[in-house]
Amino acid sequence: MSGRVVLVTAVGDASGSKVAAAALACAGSDPDRPGLLVDVGGRPPRPTLIASAGARELEERLAAHLPQLRAASRGQTCHLAVPEEEGALESIRAALPLVRDSVAAVHLPPAWLQPLLAEEGVRPAGAILRADLASDRALAALAVGDLLGRGLRVKVLKQPLGWVPARRALFGVLSADGPGGLPSYVVDSLLESEISAAHACYSGSDDPEADPEGAAQQQRRGDEGSGRWRGLHRDPEREAGR
Repeated sequence: MSGRVVLVTAVGDASGSKVAAAALACAGSDPDRPGLLVDVGGRPPRPTLIASAGARELEERLAAHLPQLRAASRGQTCHLAVPEEEGALESIRAALPLVRDSVAAVHLPPAWLQPLLAEEGVRPAGAILRADLASDRALAALAVGDLLGRGLRVKVLKQPLGWVPARRALFGVLSADGPGGLPSYVVDSLLESEISAAHACYSGSDDPEADPEGAAQQQRRGDEGSGRWRGLHRDPEREAGR
């Protein structure tokens, strides 16, 4: 597998994780090197009227190797829907080598993050977590600490993309430096191999707790108290006992 794989999911009830994945696929695309959005549990995509030749070729490769799944070229990217069912992990593993030297943004429900991380043959380089820190800061820190401990680069998006850039991302036409897209340092950190993984993992320099070391420390404290974090969702039983 030569393409760069980045996992994208939500923490708690945060919205906008699929758009973030689509935006990353756009940012990592070139006319002859389309990015791939793998959407676990998403609706089957439809092709757009305008798509690059590279995106159409990737659609054809996916259709040939994974005929049971629905792929569609969209702008400079290609989208692949993977049903949230038994065999989903095998489908993801089979799709990723077809990306070749571009980027694959794998958008998945929170409950699928740990199983995918444990899947042999899937080697993610980084992850994006869409989190509302006002309500889920501690849970986000637990997830960040776990992912950093696995050697992944991690970015936490505190806000979803706006409506216009979100639509452009889903249509596969949001450029890497387009207005309202992912911050450049997020894209650079996740897609450029020479960028240090020790950069701040939270999007926005106004957050005094936005550092990987602090997140990892919180994660260790949480592990001592609970032993695990449950699929990036708050535990209602623990909250009820407060």
